[in-house]
Amino acid sequence: MESTVKKRDPFYFKSFTVEQEGATMKVGTDGVLLGAWANVTKVKRVLDIGTGTGVIALMIAQRQPKASVIGVEIDPNAYEVAVKNFQSSNWSSRLKVINQSIQDFSQNESTFDLIVCNPPFFTGGTLSNNADRAEVRHTIKLPHNDLLRSIRKLLSSEGRFCVVLPLLEGLRFKEMAESAGLYCSKLTEVKGHVDKNVERVLLEFTKRPSITKVDTLAINQSNTRHDYTDAYRTLVEDFYTIL
Repeated sequence: MESTVKKRDPFYFKSFTVEQEGATMKVGTDGVLLGAWANVTKVKRVLDIGTGTGVIALMIAQRQPKASVIGVEIDPNAYEVAVKNFQSSNWSSRLKVINQSIQDFSQNESTFDLIVCNPPFFTGGTLSNNADRAEVRHTIKLPHNDLLRSIRKLLSSEGRFCVVLPLLEGLRFKEMAESAGLYCSKLTEVKGHVDKNVERVLLEFTKRPSITKVDTLAINQSNTRHDYTDAYRTLVEDFYTIL
């Protein structure tokens, strides 16, 4: 049977290359946003849940030279892609990927200073005809309740959990997280350009109740492609070659 996974070219960043051949989901804006936005101050142990190609893990390894980063990936094809990307990077000694579900991995006793995740987000609607893509984009193998329970076990007492989600799913996730004992300390609303509505949210959680700090980030100044705002350029300037 012919593979449903499309041929994909590598994605070139300033300091590393992400091979995408064999991965179900390619490098996208959501992952880059999360990798650049997450607070890596003083973190030493990082977990990337559903690492995919490994792009978020690679960005964090670049940003925080003292951190070791573990990626967990249930899909065997994506796991193989992440292994290659980690091994070919400048930070291979600090990067590791495990082919396992986060539900099983969370039985570990280890904890992490930072956990990041670009998770499945569709909780309803029509599934894609591509089964692999459907599992990545829908909460089939990783219901949000399971994700939150796993994070509650794995996050250190002073640690941070960061996630990117579409607006409505993000607001629902924020409520679910509080019920699980994870409290939103920072929320960044993301717009495609300055005059558009909020489309995504970047969320940071801790185990300590706190007042949520809210800000807004616009990617573009207009509908013109690559007409980036100064704030977005500052956020991703160490990574994108097109700036």
